[in-house]
Amino acid sequence: MKKILTILVSILLLVPFNEAISCTSAIFTGKVTKDGRPLLLKHRDTGELNNRIEYFQGPKYGFLALVDSPSEGGVAWSGSNNVGFSIINTASYNLKDDDVPSSMMDREGELMFKALGVCKNLKDFEYFLDTLTRPMGVEGNFGVIDSEGGAAYYEVNNHKWNKLDVNDPNVAPNGYFIVTNFSYTGREDEGMGYIRNCNTTYNVENYVIKEGGKVDVQWIFENISRSFYHSLLEVDLRKDQELASGWFIDQDFVPRRSSSASMVFQGVKPGEDASKTVMWAILGYPPLGVAVPMVVANGENIPSFMVKSENSENALMCDMVLELKKNVFPVKRGNGNKYFRFNYLYNQEGTGYSQQLKEVENYIFENFNKDMSPKKLSNLYTDYFGKVEKAFKSMK
Repeated sequence: MKKILTILVSILLLVPFNEAISCTSAIFTGKVTKDGRPLLLKHRDTGELNNRIEYFQGPKYGFLALVDSPSEGGVAWSGSNNVGFSIINTASYNLKDDDVPSSMMDREGELMFKALGVCKNLKDFEYFLDTLTRPMGVEGNFGVIDSEGGAAYYEVNNHKWNKLDVNDPNVAPNGYFIVTNFSYTGREDEGMGYIRNCNTTYNVENYVIKEGGKVDVQWIFENISRSFYHSLLEVDLRKDQELASGWFIDQDFVPRRSSSASMVFQGVKPGEDASKTVMWAILGYPPLGVAVPMVVANGENIPSFMVKSENSENALMCDMVLELKKNVFPVKRGNGNKYFRFNYLYNQEGTGYSQQLKEVENYIFENFNKDMSPKKLSNLYTDYFGKVEKAFKSMK
């Protein structure tokens, strides 16, 4: 097994590492979630590893959004507004069918920022897409859920869009849909993220279909954003202790060196207060970050450690994660940045960074309630961050 694995890894080293701006996403309808509410995931990979949360007031609606740090404004990389409209994107690499220059492209973040300020539901978003000036400057997959039960992906290029309705059993027979960096209606066998798509599909199918499990936010973070299952190599580093004893190559797992955040938007059931949609955010490198819930109804009352600091454009939480991450990816010269110390994250002794932080993160899942008063929620944030900060200091 080890010999075969060595050969496969050697082959992988010959493949260009060009997936820096490549995300993994999924929509889970209420059909497969524990509480019957939809969940929308974006595991973000990007060249800008610093990000933070901000609140904005759009022309119609206020919204929470994930933004780069620093940010020039007018750009969101996922978000949710106070009428229950949530949106994410993944870049696509098999949809563009024109000669629009690159200088006019990569406007997905601008599109989402504008949509969050004016869209209430899927119908609004479709009208929004129809009325945008062409070329739109995008080549991407946009995942959307709303407060009316809508859940869909939109595959969009400069001139047109195609809808994949996740409530349609012909599209998503099992109540979920996984999207990485190719579009299903795009050119066949082009694009990126096929292995990550298979990784995620494998984990979800095993749990939802074979075991009959129901998904929640904690399961998504633990089994997608922190999964080290590799479908091509057929290995799972978290389960195979022999392989996970030290260094490993950082390629085609869902979490990678380029991973900067993991976002899960927990929607509402039709008829519920749409402003009680919850944005769950892990800033920095998801295997080392911890989940923080933010209720859209609370508007600008975002935890201080998730927004820009007094003396920095960066969020304190993100800074802490990225500092610890240096120990996991310590080699800078040559091709060293393509390798990571997996046993610093997970090990047989249970002392890995991720293993220690999971105990801390459990506190927020056990104590958070979206109906908490602002004061109680503020106190919870204070207690939680105290535990998080203590854990990070002990692992330096």
